[in-house]
Amino acid sequence: MAGRREDEGRPDGRDLRVAVAVSRFNDRITRRLLQGAREGLARCGVSEERIDVEWTPGAWELPVLAQSLARTGRYDAIVCLGCVIRGETTHDRMIGVGAMTGLARVALDEQVPVTLGVLTVHTMAQAEERSGGAHGNKGEDAALAAVEMAALLRRVRGGGA
Repeated sequence: MAGRREDEGRPDGRDLRVAVAVSRFNDRITRRLLQGAREGLARCGVSEERIDVEWTPGAWELPVLAQSLARTGRYDAIVCLGCVIRGETTHDRMIGVGAMTGLARVALDEQVPVTLGVLTVHTMAQAEERSGGAHGNKGEDAALAAVEMAALLRRVRGGGA
């Protein structure tokens, strides 16, 4: 099809500035997610000097931080990392849904890519598998998606190839 353009491969993040919002709750896992995010951003060419990391008490607080970061106008994308593990009550569901709904709203309202690296799992073992174990590192996945979306939106908005 003439005029059709498809981008494949690793996105180029060399000129991007990225914020990473990380929950301290379950920091044994979120620090692993952060390491994965840093590695993914580095592989895309985002230099360490162009990555700002901010910490929240928990996943529930991620949306308000993401919104504040987006409103500064300094960031091309925001990567959000957290870990919600099921407990004896439904509290985990409320936190997970609230955080995810809030982050989606921030992305749409602020028109900045806000990617989801918030694990919602039943056990610590599942969290470990998804933060550098058998199921990869979802922090890295969120970082790669952030770079890809920032580059895509820049292109769609006419700001570059």
